[in-house]
Amino acid sequence: MTTATRAERARMPLARDVLRAVAEENGVCVRPLALRRTDVITGETEIIDIPCGATRASLCPTCAERKRRLRAAQCREGWHLTEEPVLDADPASDEQRFLAGLRADLTKAHASAVSAEADELASLLVDVDEQLADSGMRGTLAPAGTARRVRSTKRRQDTPDLPRRPVEARTLGKAYTTPQGKTFRPSLFLTLTLPSYGRVRTDGTPIDPATYDYLRAARDALHLPKLIDRFIQNLRRFVGFDVQYFAVVEPQRRLAPHLHLALRGTISRSELRRVVAATYHQVWWPPCDRPRYTPETAPIWSPELEGYVDPASGEPLPTWDQALDDLDTDPNAQPLHVCRFGTQLDAQGVLIGSPEANRCIRYLTKYLTKSVAECHTPTGNPEQAHIDRLAAALQAEPCSPTCANWLLYGVQPRGARPGLRPGACRARAHKREHLGYGGRRVLVSRKWSGKTLGDHRAERRAWVLDLLGRTTDAPDSHRYLWALVRPGDPDTAPLATRLLRAVAERVRWREALDAARARAEGRDSPTAPHEGKAA
Repeated sequence: MTTATRAERARMPLARDVLRAVAEENGVCVRPLALRRTDVITGETEIIDIPCGATRASLCPTCAERKRRLRAAQCREGWHLTEEPVLDADPASDEQRFLAGLRADLTKAHASAVSAEADELASLLVDVDEQLADSGMRGTLAPAGTARRVRSTKRRQDTPDLPRRPVEARTLGKAYTTPQGKTFRPSLFLTLTLPSYGRVRTDGTPIDPATYDYLRAARDALHLPKLIDRFIQNLRRFVGFDVQYFAVVEPQRRLAPHLHLALRGTISRSELRRVVAATYHQVWWPPCDRPRYTPETAPIWSPELEGYVDPASGEPLPTWDQALDDLDTDPNAQPLHVCRFGTQLDAQGVLIGSPEANRCIRYLTKYLTKSVAECHTPTGNPEQAHIDRLAAALQAEPCSPTCANWLLYGVQPRGARPGLRPGACRARAHKREHLGYGGRRVLVSRKWSGKTLGDHRAERRAWVLDLLGRTTDAPDSHRYLWALVRPGDPDTAPLATRLLRAVAERVRWREALDAARARAEGRDSPTAPHEGKAA
């Protein structure tokens, strides 16, 4: 073999890479999950591949893009509704009524039972609760575990007051009519950011890392979800109607998360600025500015006391409730952290069907196929060092009442159990790729479109099946048993074979869909739900 031939072979693409590219091009999941389906009537078994459902393109571009398009359809449908969404709950079924009555009887019997009988009844209560959940009932009938702590709602003196109006039972914005008689309902695209932690360069890195407030940046990122909830609550109370939103959280170049919201209806910029200035979230947690321990000298678990104790003295650490009780009784106590939005605010009016509306929807869903850290890839050492310093600030910071890092500050986390490792919390917020933000990337209000994400998915599938003339009847869920196929199962074909089959099936479906569209050209051509294309 000549040298040139070897060089040519070295440049040849690998077969698995070619197959992956073909699968992605045809919209096939590149890492499907194999399930064994057993027909309980005939006893027949079949291996079926289902999409992995990944939301990150680095894992599966096909599934991530499908999820992004579904979110875009959800955003588009709810943004400019002209009629109030109908969200009337279905009446309780006979099964749900029976289970609720059974739970009432078991609850009464459990209250007066003792020892082994009480344990048996408790197990039955858990089973009934699971059956109620499986029956399609929202919520739970189980009593709350602990009483909710209520703090004074007196507003901070350093925050402007915000008038409160009665909230009308409507979600639609105002309709405007032109002199020509045309009616339109404008909506709003809003961007909110967190405050400054120090001057930064154009690449987002601080000019002086020594004075950049990394601790405040970390805490703002950790508690941003609560601040968003408070902003929406204040906005609804101030404008006087049930404002609906589709929101996405993304990181800025400086790594701080910021918020994009599609709001139904219009609100003046002056009113928005008043609501932003009056919105804050106070974190009433025990002090955690100076660690008392290190990960190497952290408190240890005592089986006798069923809690954590000081490794030197053996004294038990205060529990989470005890630490909060001390905070409640201290007249000079101050919140650990106060979260606010920055003064930067951008609000744009948007009309339905306009190029600007389509641009905003693309912008809202642009980064949904990437993790928080993947939205901005570091291109140099300063950016990498900036990430390292933020990650260091987050490593020892408690992310929630149950975080193991509370042990570093001499407090047992809520629900303490053996095996907690302070400084190594596995929560999402502590992972490097999330940059301190542990909440959901997409936030959608309940009355946005009047449908769940599953409803939108089913609607798009029904459109395709209707165009093809197929039935949309759901299969009998009690007829089949499903089990995950383990690696190395002899009944499962190699991944390459399964992908080739899936590509061929996808091509067949696409050809059938194109033919159905061609047949429909002679009449009013159907359009796919919200996008004009198949799911």
